[in-house]
Amino acid sequence: MTEPTYSNTIAGWREWVSLPGAGVPWIKAKLDTGARTSSLHAFDLEEVRHGDESIVRFGVHPWQNSDEDAVIVECPVHDRRSVRSSSGHTEERIVVLMDVVLMGRTMTAEVTLTNRDEMGFRMLIGREALRQGFIVDSARSFVGGRAPRGIRRRNRGRTAARA
Repeated sequence: MTEPTYSNTIAGWREWVSLPGAGVPWIKAKLDTGARTSSLHAFDLEEVRHGDESIVRFGVHPWQNSDEDAVIVECPVHDRRSVRSSSGHTEERIVVLMDVVLMGRTMTAEVTLTNRDEMGFRMLIGREALRQGFIVDSARSFVGGRAPRGIRRRNRGRTAARA
């Protein structure tokens, strides 16, 4: 019997990722195998219909403790889902498809849009996205490397005096 070959990449429980289609070069994400769908902090959601297509326009704050570098994004609405949070609260969320770059690999993820202001991470990567070739090592962090110092300082709400 031959051993199966795996092309999985080992990632830590938290990693820096980018959202190239949204113009977000850096955002710190929690990799959560307990969550089915990925989730992104979004604000000022506005849905518009263009013929048969529904488009959602929303803002993204990539930094945890700052409104700095906010971007406005428009995506087709892929779906709507009732999502139960870890606290047991159920909320209907808009789902969009987004390219996520994790450890140099691009994957397409179903991403729910919600207010994550009170959460420790602006983005959560769920198991459906991770199923595209990632294994999460819960004992490790930032296996794919850290963002530059100035970016990390901005994420903590400090000015990027040094890069």
